[in-house]
Amino acid sequence: MHFLHVNQLYNRASGASRYFIEIGERLAREGHKVTVLTTDALDLEYFWDARKKRVADRETWHNGVRVLHFPVRRLPGPPILYPIIRRLMVELGRLGRPAAPLLRRMATLTPRLPELERYLAESPDMADVALVHTTNITLDFAILPAARWARRRNLPHLCTPFVHLGEPGSRQIVQYYSMPHQIALLRACDGVATMTSLERDFLAARGVPATRLHVVGAGVDIAEVCGGDGAAFRATHGIAGPVVLSLGAAAYDKGTVHVLEAMRRLWAAGSQATWVQCGPLLGHFEEHYRRLPAEERARTRVLGYVSDQVRRDALAAADIYAQPSRTDSFGISYLEAWCYGVPVVGAEAGGVPAVIRHGADGLLVPFGDIEALAGALGRLLGDPALARALGSVGRARVPRELTWDAAYARARVLYGALTPL
Repeated sequence: MHFLHVNQLYNRASGASRYFIEIGERLAREGHKVTVLTTDALDLEYFWDARKKRVADRETWHNGVRVLHFPVRRLPGPPILYPIIRRLMVELGRLGRPAAPLLRRMATLTPRLPELERYLAESPDMADVALVHTTNITLDFAILPAARWARRRNLPHLCTPFVHLGEPGSRQIVQYYSMPHQIALLRACDGVATMTSLERDFLAARGVPATRLHVVGAGVDIAEVCGGDGAAFRATHGIAGPVVLSLGAAAYDKGTVHVLEAMRRLWAAGSQATWVQCGPLLGHFEEHYRRLPAEERARTRVLGYVSDQVRRDALAAADIYAQPSRTDSFGISYLEAWCYGVPVVGAEAGGVPAVIRHGADGLLVPFGDIEALAGALGRLLGDPALARALGSVGRARVPRELTWDAAYARARVLYGALTPL
């Protein structure tokens, strides 16, 4: 059977990409044909800024999965044009359902994927597709043409929207994931796979039929995550004291700026901990980091993109994992930290409270509360027994309920319900 995945990024550093990599490769191992249509963006910023990194290859194969990269096209203008349009869409969305047709048109102004649309319409390779699986509802410029194509061909459409709920009681983040045209798109889907029950309940409250909502979640491959050499990492980077680690994109919404500011407070109070960051650096973070005094930068190791082995080594070296994000619908990196028995600190935002159990396997703080974050990090640094206990509970959870095999089993049931697997 041929399954079509439409994913805006195909980069293992992205949680959404990793979800599709794990599902797609398992389907391929079962003998199914899997095609991924994605863009030539290496990371998120390339969608609105052509100066950022892109993927040069037009076609690649990964463990039996065919991946086709299509060029991102943009309207002429500065990078700020994209957030201006999205903000305008949010304001128009206040009009409710009558605004949906206009919002659908605006969603594909910039960026857009005309070559991908032509490929869907004309390629004979698409003739035997049995199901279309799309993702990332806020990056709807790729979902909308795929949804139209699936509807014209009467194919089942499954979407994993990765709705970012943001902070409780605030619409600052979630409004970009729940505009009228986006909710209408999800209502029309044959199935919607959510990361957590929090995301499921949010969508059900907005009219997505409960019978089409399924919690699939995410996971880790323990054998792949483990095997890091913490001593080698410390030696390479000249680190002697405790390590506070952050993975993924260095961005305000991910809480990276807040971790750095919390660490500055701890350093001022005498802490000898080193902060390590691995993952793409967004422009606003780089600007913030450049303004730090040299003596504070010396207490950090901001590594940007790293190899899988360096990532494992960093996890093995960590004493605490900190990612107090408001834009995580799940948070795979918490599970990776737990594989090493490392306690985690997250934010009371998004889907994270359904993953981290406060006081049992990690700590939760309000998003953006630097004082509370510094307190949580300081508490764990000052109480190694508590840190070990929290990390141990997390490590025990992973093989029991938080593996990719478990997530795939749930996804496969959903695929089977939509197609005769």
